Amino acid sequence: MKNLALHWKILIGMILGIIWALLSSTLGWSAFTINWIDPFGTIFINLLKLIAVPLVLFSIISGVANIGDPASLGRMGGKTLLIYLITTVMAISLGLLLVNTIKPGKLIDQQSRIDNRISYEIWASSQGYQIKDGINYLQDPAFFERAQEISKLSHAELKEASVSDKLEKANKRKETSPLQPLVDIVPDNFFYSLSNNGLMLQIIFFAIFFGVCLLFIPNDKSQPVLNLVDGINEVFLKMVDLVMQAAPFFVFALLAGVVSKMAGDDIGKVIEIFKGLSWYSLTVLIGLLLMIFIVYPSILKGFVKKIPYTGFFKAMSPAQTLAFSTSSSAATLPVTMECVEQNLGVDKKVSSFVLPIGATVNMDGTSLYQAVAVIFLAQLHMIDLTFGQQLTIVLTTTLASIGSAAVPSAGLVMLIIVLDSVGLNPAWIAIIFPVDRILDMFRTVVNVTGDATVCSIIADGENMLDYHADKDPTETFDLDS
Repeated sequence: MKNLALHWKILIGMILGIIWALLSSTLGWSAFTINWIDPFGTIFINLLKLIAVPLVLFSIISGVANIGDPASLGRMGGKTLLIYLITTVMAISLGLLLVNTIKPGKLIDQQSRIDNRISYEIWASSQGYQIKDGINYLQDPAFFERAQEISKLSHAELKEASVSDKLEKANKRKETSPLQPLVDIVPDNFFYSLSNNGLMLQIIFFAIFFGVCLLFIPNDKSQPVLNLVDGINEVFLKMVDLVMQAAPFFVFALLAGVVSKMAGDDIGKVIEIFKGLSWYSLTVLIGLLLMIFIVYPSILKGFVKKIPYTGFFKAMSPAQTLAFSTSSSAATLPVTMECVEQNLGVDKKVSSFVLPIGATVNMDGTSLYQAVAVIFLAQLHMIDLTFGQQLTIVLTTTLASIGSAAVPSAGLVMLIIVLDSVGLNPAWIAIIFPVDRILDMFRTVVNVTGDATVCSIIADGENMLDYHADKDPTETFDLDS
């Protein structure tokens, strides 16, 4: 086991965690798993987030100050945001192509879809929305009695606490001014930003601002500050190495807890959830796997010839397996940075600038999932969205993905805004909520893989990529390295 690569150890931990959860569910031990094993998974995510914020702060200050030229910093920033934007639009387009081809929402039984359609028309009428396709089931006498029953169900569903909470968050976002995202980037209290993982963009803004200002003061004054920043950075990187030594155990606890919470003491619950949403889950999964194994490697091959297909995945496997188990781009960021720098040979000046921005702005997996989810929910309610309405989804999802926090299930809050933009009921997120956590794991792998791809492209364009095929990725998190 000692010579086994870290990503294989994490993978074994994940599989054992799922097996334990299913076993404890069968034996009625779920409460024990949730109370005594799951907390170690929470500790693991907390440890990674503890490291992520200061690592982002000191890495960006170091990266920006060491670039030395404000003009090249602006060029790198422009290229980074442009490539992230292009990959996001590609992910959404792929999602729309798949969901319109497979049509998962139309594979549900017809009676359920008719009930869903009546429910939608009742909601649209109560909210003053126009019926999207002009067809009105409520005016058909054959459905009148069923409509009365559905009406009671709809009101009960809308009162569901978890959905209401997310609706409230989405409404707050909608009520803000168009330039509010720009206002939110600039912190009024930097120390408060440091204490909140959801304010990563404010930390990035401060770090870039601080790093740029270091470029404009005399070298004898700036060098001691840079030495201190680089020294602190090294301490946090060593913290990552230490935490990663225990990652297989922590991942076991994390997966055991997630599955136990879904199953309770009835293993059939998990099976029923996936049976009901199997075609939807499969469509999202196909899209996410295509992004990971086809789209990103193709983009990388088009710009960076020196990194082979297998070499890229070998280099990034520790970060990808960790992203899968934590469902958090922010928590995985310290590990992503080490993999990109040590295994792909990206210069720290590039990785410390590009990756923290990517962890906040690049949400390709979330964007693809949102596009599939909106069309699936429309199909499920027998609503045919026009090409124009689907273009609205592309635009809204692109903007929403930038606003998604790099934490588990943040995409659900943004999905409410996307649903509302095309006049669909935001409370429908309750339908897909049961499988969200599992799909969130795959979405995070997509986001992390995208970050590494873009970072490698930017580094190659700036002549700051030094990839060696003979580099052994298993040495990345050695305590002696």
